[in-house]
Amino acid sequence: MANNKANGDFIVITGLSGSGKTVVSRFLEDLGYYCVDNLPAKLIPGLVELWQKGKVEIDRMALVIDIREPNFLNDFPKILKQLKQKPKLVFLEASDEALVKRFSESRRPHPLAKRGSILDGVRLERKKLRPIKAMADEVIDTTGLNISELKDLLTGRVLKEKKHHLQVNVISFGYKYGLPLDSDLVFDTRFLPNPFYADELRNLNGKSKKVQDFVLKPAETITYLNNLKAFIDSQLPGFLKEGKSTLTISIGCTGGKHRSVVIAEALKNHLRQEKLEVKIIHRDIYK
Repeated sequence: MANNKANGDFIVITGLSGSGKTVVSRFLEDLGYYCVDNLPAKLIPGLVELWQKGKVEIDRMALVIDIREPNFLNDFPKILKQLKQKPKLVFLEASDEALVKRFSESRRPHPLAKRGSILDGVRLERKKLRPIKAMADEVIDTTGLNISELKDLLTGRVLKEKKHHLQVNVISFGYKYGLPLDSDLVFDTRFLPNPFYADELRNLNGKSKKVQDFVLKPAETITYLNNLKAFIDSQLPGFLKEGKSTLTISIGCTGGKHRSVVIAEALKNHLRQEKLEVKIIHRDIYK
């Protein structure tokens, strides 16, 4: 595609209702795809053209389109065949039994079972979507797959990547201002030497070398930081296996100005040395 954009940078997700299209869309969104749900099929050529020519500032895009769109069955196959540069088409399906169970558990109506049973709707939709399934670049059966396994399958077969992308957010904070709500892991540094009680350091913050030296030199800090690094390193493979795309690690002290900032900066440096993408936020440093 134009502008060095690859086929896998534009993905269309379709398939049977209840087969996992929403899960796939959210996963791709976490990976940096701009996701559009239930776009009318007639708008696809214009969007593809804008994207290919770089007229929208979006590197990777994913569309979810299915039988909810009134003219999907008639318009979508024709439009896909007409595209000069075709997006990658991913078709999701599952067994009748799995789909019926999912609809029963969610208590949502099947779009084609307004008068009949859920099973009738599932079978009718499967029949109607056969021509579109035949056009797919990838057909994925989600029967028996949990979310992590589905993400692994997408990563290998659709995205052709060997590893999940993991964004690590490191947040320093003050306990007196409350915990960061989006924390996955929280660590307390309030037992470490406190620069607040040193007159020459009180008005500085954890980015100051003087404060860093004060906090990092004691043996208890060295032990704590080494243990923290080792623990985080031991957990990362599990988060990656689970398919987690963002990991938020929060480091707290009393006010969020000294100790938590120092430890968060040290952890950031360690994780970047491990070739991870790390964003650091000092939430309360200037309060």
